[in-house]
Amino acid sequence: MKFAICNEIFEGWKIDDTMAYAARTGYGAIEISPFTLAARAGDVGAAERRRLRETAARAGIEIAGLHWILARTEGFHLTTADTAVRARTADYLTEIVRLCADLGGTRVILGSPKQRNLEPGVELAQGWAWAQAALRPAIAAAAGAGVVICLEPLPAEDTNFINTAAEAVRFVEEADSPALQVILDVRAMSHEEKPIPQLIAETQVHLAYVHANDRNLKGPGFGAVDFKPIAAALRAAGYDGTVSVEVFTFEEGPEAIATRSLEYLRQTFGAG
Repeated sequence: MKFAICNEIFEGWKIDDTMAYAARTGYGAIEISPFTLAARAGDVGAAERRRLRETAARAGIEIAGLHWILARTEGFHLTTADTAVRARTADYLTEIVRLCADLGGTRVILGSPKQRNLEPGVELAQGWAWAQAALRPAIAAAAGAGVVICLEPLPAEDTNFINTAAEAVRFVEEADSPALQVILDVRAMSHEEKPIPQLIAETQVHLAYVHANDRNLKGPGFGAVDFKPIAAALRAAGYDGTVSVEVFTFEEGPEAIATRSLEYLRQTFGAG
């Protein structure tokens, strides 16, 4: 397994400096939030995409992919009754896939709770069908670009659409494409009734990415979640992909978050 870290943790840092620091600290990859590069994915020009990819290579770090893909954007929604908005969202997700591929990434993390929330009056079955349709163009683009879109189940406090790993697996299986799989997030899993190792075992066929964090919104090792059973479950599932540090509160500062999280992950998973 390879350890990565999300770049928005380094709030205010230049992306080049973030890559260099993450590499020096010992991370194998970095996960990028598009809004840290530009207001919209399409605003990142071809020359800048090449430069970022080359900068990562020089730093000795991979770009794992993109997450928070609809954060700080307006006018996008997967399950709205507004046909035009769904079409615009489908187009933008396809652009996100292209950006990911151009940067050398292979994973697009689809969380975006606000942009998938079922609006009043929209039934689950209808929202489900609309989301499936809106994702088809991006899934097709991902399949052709060597990218995997990873659907993230999130707790009810975040969204009312796809709250459990089982629901995410069902959505992925209905889409029936290797370019759409599941990401498991430790914080999100900690809200489910089933133990985290069981969730990992039940999702392993479709598991393509892992976010490492604590239920308290901080990094791994900053709270009460014990990662030893998580590491064991991932090994038992044959998972050999990326485990990426994603946090939501930054008060410890990026250096402390990065170094302490990696130290804890190495203690519980072994070197990576």
